[in-house]
Amino acid sequence: MATDRLLDGRLKIRHLVLVVTIADEGTLVRAAQALHITQPVVTRGLREVEDLLGVALFERLPRGVAPTEYGRPFIERARSVLAELRVAGEEVRLLQSGQLGTVTVGTHLAGSNLLLPRAIARLKAEHPRMTVVVREGTPDTLQQLLLAGDLDLTVGRLSSSVPVRLEQERLHQEPIRLVARAGHPVHDRSTALADLVSYPWIFPVAQTALRAELEAVFFHEGLPMPADRVECTSMLTLRNLLVSTDVIAALPMFIAVDDKELRILPTPLSSIRRSVGVTMPKDRAPSAAAAALLGHLRAEGARLAEFEREYAASAR
Repeated sequence: MATDRLLDGRLKIRHLVLVVTIADEGTLVRAAQALHITQPVVTRGLREVEDLLGVALFERLPRGVAPTEYGRPFIERARSVLAELRVAGEEVRLLQSGQLGTVTVGTHLAGSNLLLPRAIARLKAEHPRMTVVVREGTPDTLQQLLLAGDLDLTVGRLSSSVPVRLEQERLHQEPIRLVARAGHPVHDRSTALADLVSYPWIFPVAQTALRAELEAVFFHEGLPMPADRVECTSMLTLRNLLVSTDVIAALPMFIAVDDKELRILPTPLSSIRRSVGVTMPKDRAPSAAAAALLGHLRAEGARLAEFEREYAASAR
C-alpha cells in the first residue's frame, strides 16, 4: 500500500531533495538554510513524506536529527533517483546540442571508403560520447530499412527514383573506374575494354544499377560479358580478391585512389558516373545525432568534390 502511495503523485521530487538535504545537513535549521526556505516548510515537508511512508525517517536528537532504520535505505534510494534525474537532464541537454546519442547510417560501396569514414572521424572527435552504427547492405535493402525507421540516413549512390517518403541530397560526383591490383599484368598491356574481357572480373549482383550500367557498356562496345566472373557486393571479399588475384572490378573511384595495393586503369567508362549523397526520410526530422553527422557529411562531400575536380584535371 505504501508503494502505491509513493506512485500516485503525492510524493514530489522536492520531497526527495528535502530528505537528502536533511540527512546531509544533520538539522532541520541547516537544511532550511541550504534550501533557502523556512524551517516550518522543512518540517511540514518531512511530515508529508513520513505520513506517506507510515514510518519516521529521522530520529529527533537534542542537537539535530539522524536517519532511522527506515530512513537510511529510503535516503540512499532518494539519492539514486536524484542522481539519475541529473544524468537524464544532462543527456537531454547534450542530445539537444548533438553531443550524445546514437545515429544509425546505412552504406553500400560509394561513399563507404572516404566520405563516411572521414565524416564519422570528425564527428567523433567533436562528440566522443556519440555512438555511430554503420550497417551495410544493397541499395534496395537500405531503402527498406530507412522507410521502416531502422536507419536515420543512408550514404551512397543516389538513385534516379526513390519512394515519395524519401528525399536525396547530392554531396559530390564520383566516377566509376576499372581497378586491378598493383602488379597486375594488365598494367603492361593495352587497357582497351576489348582486351580486358579475357581476364577474370568481379561484377555487382544482378538487379543493381551499376550492374545494369556495366552490361550497357559492354553491349554498346559490341562485347560479350566476361565469362570468368564473380558476382559480389561484399567490400571485404571484393578487395581481398582484387589484391590476391588477377580480377578486374568496376568501383567508385575513391575506393581505389588511396589504396596502395590497387591501381586505377585508364580504360574510359564515361557513361557511368555516380552522384553520391545522403538519402533521408521526408516525414521524420533528423535527431540531433543524425543532424550532426549530416553536417560533417556535407563538409566532407565538398572536400571530395574539390579533390575529384583536381584529380580529373591532372589526369588529362
